[in-house]
Amino acid sequence: MAPPRGMSSNLERAISAFRMGNPVMIFDSDFRECETDLLWPATETNPEVIRKLRKDCGGLLFLAIGDEIGDLFGLPWLQDIHTHPALISENPVLKNLITNDLQYDSRSAFTLSINHRNTYTGITDRDRALTTRRFGELASEMLSSGSSKEEARACLGSEFRTPGHIPVCRESPGGLSVRQGHTELAVAIARLAGLSPCTIGAEMLEPEGDNALSVNSAKEYSRINNIPMITGEDILETIFEN
Repeated sequence: MAPPRGMSSNLERAISAFRMGNPVMIFDSDFRECETDLLWPATETNPEVIRKLRKDCGGLLFLAIGDEIGDLFGLPWLQDIHTHPALISENPVLKNLITNDLQYDSRSAFTLSINHRNTYTGITDRDRALTTRRFGELASEMLSSGSSKEEARACLGSEFRTPGHIPVCRESPGGLSVRQGHTELAVAIARLAGLSPCTIGAEMLEPEGDNALSVNSAKEYSRINNIPMITGEDILETIFEN
């Protein structure tokens, strides 16, 4: 796949690396979360990938999926579930816990959390790798085969259960045109690489864990580990100028 015209050499390098199953780093924006995520294609996940995300990043591991995958599998946004009148009536505490004060957005991308049915607790590096890899593979299989929603959801249920130890974040409908979050950026790099929009990642924190990893420290990590680092602006300019 030829890169879009006008793409920076740094973004080209990141896309090429991701296409080959290697990691990339994405800094969102100075005007959003001010965080850098370390990302891999979900289908390339193994225990070593999970271990590196866990040990080097320090933040939450998450699985970012394209809206088309969420729609195919019928994965609801938790924010919609938690504000459903019938559920609030049965569980009044949901009204007290309503998400109405996010400092970086109006909506959360979180949907259900999952474990593969062949995992034990689901938390080990091996278990989380299995859950992540098989979800990515299944999503790709269902999309490429043109499976119906009913078939896709039956296949999902045959392999996975919820709750689990891999939180899933679903892209907003309209993607980056309506929300420029880490979820949308993570699936965007997969699409630019010609891959299924399903990406495993984690937020990178400072060693003491009290702040997001600084941009300078992230750049140094990128240099030492030879991992391409790009910004949300790099992706936005490429997508909306081509």
